[in-house]
Amino acid sequence: MTKILLAEDDENLGDLLKNYLKAKMFETDWFDNGESAFEGFRKGRYDLCLIDVMMPVKDGFALAQEIRTINKSVPVIFLTARSMKEDVLEGFKIGGDDYITKPFDMEELLFRIEAILRRVKNDNQFTPQYYTLGKYTFDVQKQLLQYDNTVQKLTTKESELLKMLCENANQLLERNYALKSIWADDNMWVARSMDVYITKLRKYLKDEPNIEIINVHGRGFKLVI
Repeated sequence: MTKILLAEDDENLGDLLKNYLKAKMFETDWFDNGESAFEGFRKGRYDLCLIDVMMPVKDGFALAQEIRTINKSVPVIFLTARSMKEDVLEGFKIGGDDYITKPFDMEELLFRIEAILRRVKNDNQFTPQYYTLGKYTFDVQKQLLQYDNTVQKLTTKESELLKMLCENANQLLERNYALKSIWADDNMWVARSMDVYITKLRKYLKDEPNIEIINVHGRGFKLVI
C-alpha cells in the first residue's frame, strides 16, 4: 500500500483528507504542524508528501527543505491557500513536484497524486542486472545466485521473490504486495507457497552470516543485510 505523509494544521481538512485517502487505499499519517511532520518523516518511509504551506511551528516550505536534506526524490505536493506566483515558484524551487490551491476538488487531488506516482514508478523501472548480497552475487536476468564457485540456478518465482526482497533491502516487503505482484493472488494456498519459496531462499543464502530473511509477524518479510 502506498504510504502518504500529510502535513495539515486545519483539523477538519486534515481529518477529511486522511479518511478520503484511506478510502482510496492510501495509508496516510497525518501531522498538524511542520515539526511533528518532519519527526514522522525521519522515522517512517513514505512514497509521497502532501504539505500545507501555512502551518504553525514550521511552515511547509521549511518542512520540504528539511525533507529534501534526507530524501531528494520523494514526491512533494504543496497545499496552499495562496496562488501568488512567488509562492508557486518558491515551492518548485525547493523541490516541490506539484501544488494545488485551496479550496480544491478531492478528485483533482487524487488525479495529481496518481499521476506523480505513475511517473515515479516509470522513472524507477530500471533494474540492476546484479545485486551483491555479502559473498553472494545475484544475476537477475540469468536467474543465478553465485557464491565462490558454486552457482545456484533459481526458478522464475524464486528469482522474482529474491529480486523484490533486494529492491526493498532492509525494509519491509508487504506479504500481500508480493503475492499479488508475483502470483497475482493472495489466497491462503498461494501464501503458503510463498512461505516455501522464502524457506528455499534462506537455504540458498545460509553460508553468508550477514544476510538474513526475517519474518515480520502479520505483515511480511525483510531482507536484512
